[in-house]
Amino acid sequence: MHKKIHIVSFDVPWPANYGGAIDVFYKIKSLFEIGYKIHLHCFVYNRQPHPYLENYCEKISYYERNISKSGLFKTKPYIVISRRDEALLDNLNADDAPILFEGLHTTYFLSQHKIAAKRSFVRAHNVEHDYYRLLSQSETNLFKRYYYLSEATKLEHYETVLNNSAGIASISEKDFNYFKSRFDDKAFLLPAFHPYNKIISKVGFGTFALYHGNLAVSENQIAALFLVNEVFSKLNFPLVIAGHHPSLELKKIIASNNNIRLFADPSENEMNDLIADAHVHVLPSFQSTGIKLKLLAALYAGRHLLVNDKMLEGSTIPFKIVTCANSAESFIEAIKVLEKKAFEELDIKKRSDVLETYFSNNKNALLLDSRISSR
Repeated sequence: MHKKIHIVSFDVPWPANYGGAIDVFYKIKSLFEIGYKIHLHCFVYNRQPHPYLENYCEKISYYERNISKSGLFKTKPYIVISRRDEALLDNLNADDAPILFEGLHTTYFLSQHKIAAKRSFVRAHNVEHDYYRLLSQSETNLFKRYYYLSEATKLEHYETVLNNSAGIASISEKDFNYFKSRFDDKAFLLPAFHPYNKIISKVGFGTFALYHGNLAVSENQIAALFLVNEVFSKLNFPLVIAGHHPSLELKKIIASNNNIRLFADPSENEMNDLIADAHVHVLPSFQSTGIKLKLLAALYAGRHLLVNDKMLEGSTIPFKIVTCANSAESFIEAIKVLEKKAFEELDIKKRSDVLETYFSNNKNALLLDSRISSR
């Protein structure tokens, strides 16, 4: 017997080429594979409806996100108020199927009596007010910085809407501990969904180090500039920086370093090739929020992984399967060691034991099913 569920996504989740979309899409795919019939609801603004989603969804409804600037002056967070659509409410009320709201962004109607009376769950991709405060700290544009701070304050007040949910699916251990402290047994840990069924990393040596991420995100640009200016400018080992929308500043600085190459706006296949061929994945983070999906990509498909403590903070990934460094000097020394070290079958075995325990899509789909089905 098929089970039915509504999934309300903050964005169109295909192509699954950034963190939030990856988690949403592969959750949909995994629920479909264990027998769910899915009515997917998507908000459209930068990405268009995509027929590929029809392979996994019985029905798809699209809604235009209202990106009018008037929403900036409302008491509710802009990321929430801009996703208000009465047609969504009508569709959610059309049957008694449970609802999974993807992110606090999509929960405008969670406080509606009929919606709250159903088994409504929220996927927490971050502690959103913490995330927006951290964005403000790394933002140089004064208007954007004000927006992030204002949104953080609104999100912190708005978060009480989660009292109307039947459960809060937290993406990382750190986030789970936070939601547990505020909402008690509603919170549960549901690790990130991702494209991998098994580790596909190549053994042996690659020929370069790789940093990848959405380079339009200020945190990622800061990480890339740190690697260029403070680490690889002092090394001979080649670095490739790959990602969408690199800034002019980043382009200029990379161009002045002979051993550093920019790969702007790679296709999915190009990105997969870069991940597979790199010898060392260098992934510093200066924000310990959620879990970075690029970290999972490197663990499943890449060779050596060099991170700092903040990249792992609050996750279920143990330090034993990565190399850690927390200063420019320690990054330099670690790269000098790793560039001479082959990636071996034993390294894959160590990773496999950890990843199968925490990041099996099938296991985690069954875990979500058990929460949805419990009475």
